[in-house]
Amino acid sequence: MDVFRTLTPSAGDSAVALGNFDGLHIGHQKVISLALGSASEGLLPTVLTFAENPLVALGGRAGGRLLSQEDKIALLEQMGVRQLYILDFPTVKDLSAEEFVDRILVGGLKAKRACCGFNFTFGRGGKANSETLSGLCGTRGLGISVAQAVLVDGTPVSSTRIRGLLETGRAAEAARLLGRPFGYRVPVCRGKRLGHSLGTPTLNQNLPAGFVQPKFGVYATRVHVEGKQYVGVTNIGVKPTVGSDYPLSETWMPDYLGAELYGKTVRVELLRFLRPERKFPTLEALRDAIVRDGARAEEFFRRSQSAGRLNL
Repeated sequence: MDVFRTLTPSAGDSAVALGNFDGLHIGHQKVISLALGSASEGLLPTVLTFAENPLVALGGRAGGRLLSQEDKIALLEQMGVRQLYILDFPTVKDLSAEEFVDRILVGGLKAKRACCGFNFTFGRGGKANSETLSGLCGTRGLGISVAQAVLVDGTPVSSTRIRGLLETGRAAEAARLLGRPFGYRVPVCRGKRLGHSLGTPTLNQNLPAGFVQPKFGVYATRVHVEGKQYVGVTNIGVKPTVGSDYPLSETWMPDYLGAELYGKTVRVELLRFLRPERKFPTLEALRDAIVRDGARAEEFFRRSQSAGRLNL
């Protein structure tokens, strides 16, 4: 997949999926699938998105991020996208709807089809919408595909809804809407090595800046270490038994027997909320709780794998 951060001319005629795609959830994936489907017409599946959330660029507020730009790029490549344009929103925000279509879609991306969601807005002040785009494409001979809302349990999938689920600990429900477990990929940092002394050595990771903050507590997790997957039990919070100055992610992998991972970048995915964070009276009680949590995580992992629910 070719990744462009400026309006580099497309390598050929394209089908362009338009959107911020901040969560790349199953609703966003439906929009992108429309562009992917146009490959049978000889069009290059292309995504046009932005380096920052347009809401922030316009002086508004956006919720915490659901994935890093690095992970977004990797996921789009896995989906089969051939060209990805990550533009700085200020470079296009003052274009009229007509200028956006003529300069960006037709002139730069050589679009023959535009694909967007039902709630897509664009143009100066965000005043143009999917209906506007349909009209402009029609007068220019471009195809247009508009994806309607994807419903889960009768309610539209949205990044806001997913953030709400994570903030209340409903990691498994969030995974349904994302199409994969929510996770983060950050370096392992040094801690106080308390886990080593308790016989439950942990991976300490700072939560990524700007990310949504999941509910504090203990989760069954899937941990990706150097190409392998391990079951994990992860505490997100301030470690009330021993104390922490800021929220951390602390993961014990019961079946990991490899080398220490300080400085390595490790991905942790939240599968299921096990219990709230709590303060234990002694370190021995904390250790026993960690071991019990690990056993619950392993049992959940085994059952989910046998049911085919971890193939996300």
